[in-house]
Amino acid sequence: MSVDERFVKSFDEPGEDERAGTRSEIVTGPVSDWATDFSHLEPEWAADPYPIQDDLRQRCPIARTDRFGGGWLPTRYEDVAAIAYDTDRFSSRSIIMSNFRPPPESAPVGGTPPISSDPPFHHDARKLLLPAFTKTAVARREESTRALCHELIDGLEGQDVVDAARDYAQHIPMRVIADMLGFPPEDGPRFREFIENALEGVNLPPEQRIANMDRLFDYLLEQIRDHVDHPRDDLTTYLIDAELYGHKLEAGHVAGTIALLLIAGIDTTWSAIGASLWHLAKTPADRRRLVAEPALLPTAMEELLRAYAPVTMARLVKHDMHWNGVDMKADDWILLSFPAANR
Repeated sequence: MSVDERFVKSFDEPGEDERAGTRSEIVTGPVSDWATDFSHLEPEWAADPYPIQDDLRQRCPIARTDRFGGGWLPTRYEDVAAIAYDTDRFSSRSIIMSNFRPPPESAPVGGTPPISSDPPFHHDARKLLLPAFTKTAVARREESTRALCHELIDGLEGQDVVDAARDYAQHIPMRVIADMLGFPPEDGPRFREFIENALEGVNLPPEQRIANMDRLFDYLLEQIRDHVDHPRDDLTTYLIDAELYGHKLEAGHVAGTIALLLIAGIDTTWSAIGASLWHLAKTPADRRRLVAEPALLPTAMEELLRAYAPVTMARLVKHDMHWNGVDMKADDWILLSFPAANR
């Protein structure tokens, strides 16, 4: 059996600096006014956020809330883009707007690099991943992915009503990401649970959220240790062996990046596929046009990704400041809704 000292201890042992963060009072219930009390967790936002965003863009382009310990929601492209690129005044150390803020000392790495990382570390951590996502590397997965999609569609034969999100879209990224990471494909239900805990359980008590994340990282540690003992040609072994600044990656960096790929890689993909199918189902003219003009598919995919962008992430304000007409305080959340910006 191989031994890698980086992965001997559990990730959730006392002393993990993420536990030293700030916890906020949990506020739930109907929104009184989206301009002053917004919440991305309310049912009407989940059902159809676009009218809400359109209204705010006209009357209050940067909305405010006291929930989650205080935060802001820009809805204009110019504001979202400016904040996304302004790494001097906004930190990425936590990208899920919740009732828990990790301490400033967790920057520039963050818990799930590179998405949680600030410059200059972000550039190097991101560059480290690029070889796994070149056009050539991705193309190697195309044949098996197409075969999986056909298999899933064939399995729907004879059904009068199909839930395309549940029975089709969700299965594709779980299988592809599991294959990329070298994880057991039969663990798909566990992946779904990890994703729901991370992205939908935002208003759970912070201690419960931390316990849920502990279960995720316990699972990742189990998989990493198995890869240490049995190296193979996949992304997990690549990260275990990778070096940055002349040293192998810290254990938290390896596990955090794998967590990012597992959660964000699956959630964004099944959301994008599901939203695209939903659009075509409710807009039959677009579906008929694509059938008649298949050469439009690349354009359609880009446009569907724009209109139904599957990513909304957060930033944290670094210092008290007046920004574009509003007074932001240090550690205020900024919820960057890319769908709002793209519209």
